[in-house]
Amino acid sequence: MPGNQSARASLVPAEADMQPAPAAQESLGPGLRRAVGVWGSYTWGYADVGADVYVALGIVMAAAQGATNVAFLFAGLVYVMVGLAYTELAAAYPMAGGGQFYVLRGLGDFWGFVAGWAVLLDFTIDISLFALASAGYINFFLPVLNTRIDLHLGSLTLPGVQPWLILEATTFVILLTVLNIIGVRESSRFNEILGALDVISESTILFFGFLFAFDPQLLLRQMTQAWPDPYHLAYGASLAIISFVGLESISQASQETIRPGKVVPRTSLALILTVLIYALAFSNLGLAMLPWQSFAEHNGDPIAWLASHIPFLGLVAGPYVAILGATLVLISSNAGVFGSSRITYSMARYDLLPRQLARVHPKFRTPVRTLVVFSGFALLELWLAGLSPNAYDVLGNMYAFGAATAYILVFISLLVLRFVDPWTPRPFKVPLNIRFRGKDGESRFLPVVGILGLLGISSMLVMVVLTHAIGRIAGPGWLLLGLLIYVLHRKRSGLPIFRSVPRDWAREQLAVYADAEEYDLVEELRENLARKRHLAGEEARTRLAMPPARVVSVPLPPQEGRGNGRRARVSSTASREEEPRRGD
Repeated sequence: MPGNQSARASLVPAEADMQPAPAAQESLGPGLRRAVGVWGSYTWGYADVGADVYVALGIVMAAAQGATNVAFLFAGLVYVMVGLAYTELAAAYPMAGGGQFYVLRGLGDFWGFVAGWAVLLDFTIDISLFALASAGYINFFLPVLNTRIDLHLGSLTLPGVQPWLILEATTFVILLTVLNIIGVRESSRFNEILGALDVISESTILFFGFLFAFDPQLLLRQMTQAWPDPYHLAYGASLAIISFVGLESISQASQETIRPGKVVPRTSLALILTVLIYALAFSNLGLAMLPWQSFAEHNGDPIAWLASHIPFLGLVAGPYVAILGATLVLISSNAGVFGSSRITYSMARYDLLPRQLARVHPKFRTPVRTLVVFSGFALLELWLAGLSPNAYDVLGNMYAFGAATAYILVFISLLVLRFVDPWTPRPFKVPLNIRFRGKDGESRFLPVVGILGLLGISSMLVMVVLTHAIGRIAGPGWLLLGLLIYVLHRKRSGLPIFRSVPRDWAREQLAVYADAEEYDLVEELRENLARKRHLAGEEARTRLAMPPARVVSVPLPPQEGRGNGRRARVSSTASREEEPRRGD
């Protein structure tokens, strides 16, 4: 609406001490469409995280054996701390890019690129791994498509290749890419419907599984007699992180979420609790129902295998879960397509990648180029993994490296931003904070959970490097490829490699808050910035440099009559900047 656009423009600060917007912030055509609501935000995360146990259970069982539930518990505790960090940052900085953007804000361009490129490894593997898993669940009904052959390439023989399985997965990746090109609204609806169906179905499976099939003696016997050695326990715990990677999808969609300051904390906390309960419940139920070896043999469809052995319901539950698992892991793959495109979109906007990748299609309002390029990377990973006899293990082997690397940088950024940018409103804060007083007299809060999370995810990265033969080679190789692209792009664009490009973060942040209709955050940030200048002793100079007072028109929130066209009149004079900051 034209009226809203003019109002949003008026909310952008005109303070004299703000630097002009750099070239990276110039118009790139139409922006992303804000079309994701509360349930859509939750299901974007659930699509990427909730489905992961459908794949991870079999892989982790094969590694951690009788300690599978312990492996999931350790990974789950780290995941909770990661989730809390993302919740605070996504609510405070509701921008496309997620963890990559937070690291960019906290640590600068170079480390922002490293974080984004590491997460891109995860998202591209997410696309290929879960498209493969979807095909695996479909083949519960068509086992002939799991046929293995020995592939001869000249003098090289590759045993146990599954060509039909790889072809199915390739088809899924192409279809999901087309769906995301059409639009986020259509893609979000796809997630919402299947997400709701899965929440009901997983709860039903667990209820009847614990009611009819839970055997505590078998659980204890497997935990005592099949306890793995330290190497396999560490390997299993590092693979279990697969079940929890993907909370970032909520933050990826925050720039397309309606009222993200209020929606993101609610959906993130609900997702953290939901996924943790499901992962621990399925791992304990699996050990209490069947020998761990049987899950290792069915790593393509472990949840369907479990459901098929529930008394009275198995004949129906097995096929039903196979269908449900196929669709759910497909929407997890869909979330990977979405997430990789939004990270790349953000990185290109801030000149970390070629800016052509940030172009949005004028009709569909989606970043078509990034969708095509990184879905192409996912297909390449799928085909290379398909040359091995166990493509699931190859892809899973690389998965945790990208997640652990990116999450370490996110935790560091959480700590840094608490001290260098206390002025940004935080609708949600990570709990357990230690208060410090800064040089300017203002309070800073050190999050204890952030420190514990940093230690936990760092230990996870150590486990990955020590136990993942493919991950410790392919992961750093992916980072080196990205750094080569980054250096070439920055040199070609005449930009510094290790230093950051100056940016007017406050101006952009205010514009995003206004576009999201977070008018209370607009006011709070403006007041905090005025207080910052006052504490820095710049109030007098700012008042002398201020132009004559002007009155701008700001739309009121809906509860205050926005629907009937009422508008608030706000003065931008220096007297307004002397108002005290609201909240801490």
